[in-house]
Amino acid sequence: MRVRDLGTIDFAEAFAIQESLAAGVASGTVPETLLLAEHPPVYTIGRGKSRANVLDPAVRVVETNRGGDVTFHGPGQLVGYPIIDLGGRGRDVHLYLRFLEELLIHVSAGAGVAAHRVSGRTGVWTGGGKLASVGVGVRRWVTMHGFALNVANETTPFRAINPCGIASCPIVSLSAILCRPVFLDDVRNSVAELFPHLLDAWLPWR
Repeated sequence: MRVRDLGTIDFAEAFAIQESLAAGVASGTVPETLLLAEHPPVYTIGRGKSRANVLDPAVRVVETNRGGDVTFHGPGQLVGYPIIDLGGRGRDVHLYLRFLEELLIHVSAGAGVAAHRVSGRTGVWTGGGKLASVGVGVRRWVTMHGFALNVANETTPFRAINPCGIASCPIVSLSAILCRPVFLDDVRNSVAELFPHLLDAWLPWR
């Protein structure tokens, strides 16, 4: 598989790239690809949406075809879009979600932060609050969307929503937890290095 860094890119543009790659992976003409990106400020909402979770009526929300509810993306947050062929990796979406959480737990540990799952909720938490969101879409057994890890981003925009549909959900970043700068490039490199190996361990090609 390959890893592609999109840098800072508009959400709609990244979505178009995902759709193009997903069609190629489904047809067998494009290798599985992990897209890594950073977005200008944007609120997105998934298929499990409830507009009641948008607390500020002035907030413009972009609808997407991923699972989950409303979230925020902005500078300093690392967003990952794995375009993976689950058709050749066991066709287990729930296991795929757990793999993404495991990836983020490992990456956070590498940065010096202990993170964990919360039973019944998708994503990654710390003792101080939610650190990463996970929401995927699957078409013809090819994945889209993925994860958003709070590295050094401002978390106040999350106050305008119930993040992922969870009321009064505290949002934290690696930098805030450690009380020192954590650089996005370092975390991006960690994800890019770990992702292929962990993917093959959790969801081996069959």
